[in-house]
Amino acid sequence: MSIGHHAGNLSAPTVISPETMYRAIKSVGIIPFFENLIPGYSIEEMTAPQFWFDGDGPELGPWDWKIDCVQSGDIAYGKFLLGGKAAFATIKWYAELLNWRRSQDKYQPTDKQRIIMDYLKENGSIGIREVRGLLGVKKNEADANITRLQMQCRVITGDIIRVYRGEDLHYNGWQRSSFCTPEDLFELEGNASGHSPQESYELLSEHIHSIAPVATEAQIKKLLA
Repeated sequence: MSIGHHAGNLSAPTVISPETMYRAIKSVGIIPFFENLIPGYSIEEMTAPQFWFDGDGPELGPWDWKIDCVQSGDIAYGKFLLGGKAAFATIKWYAELLNWRRSQDKYQPTDKQRIIMDYLKENGSIGIREVRGLLGVKKNEADANITRLQMQCRVITGDIIRVYRGEDLHYNGWQRSSFCTPEDLFELEGNASGHSPQESYELLSEHIHSIAPVATEAQIKKLLA
């Protein structure tokens, strides 16, 4: 189902290819990857059913196409909505989210997360294996710290590479991500939004409601909080 079926003023193409997925994200501005509490407001629901991956068929759909979106250089992808769920945003709307999130007391980095940020300042990017070694933790804790930094809008997915396995170098959807700061990825400087944190939140809320008029204030707050 296209988000256009739910939108008042905005519409987006049905996702059937990497190109249409990219155009859909650019059209909508900010959107969760998967079906969520707001009906119709996800890449999953915008994808033609025959292209939505199920893990069994040859068509990998949006799970693979997100790589093209990330590598475009002007789409933010990471776990930054709904308490740490995968989402996409244009640079414009990501900058508004960044401005809001970093102003909140609950989104300040911990000591361990500052270690990751210091590493990024020196090295530019980091993968989960490097996080594990840097912090001396298991994968689950490394993932949790990277997710939290993504929710703080201090870290974003910098690149995703396809992993080919076996003697025939078969690709069946396995991927490896690296992470960097949004400042480095998008060349953001200072307050790129140009708004106060509260103004950024209100603009985001109004924008999401214009895309998905069925969304309640409570649902949008949960999406962004």
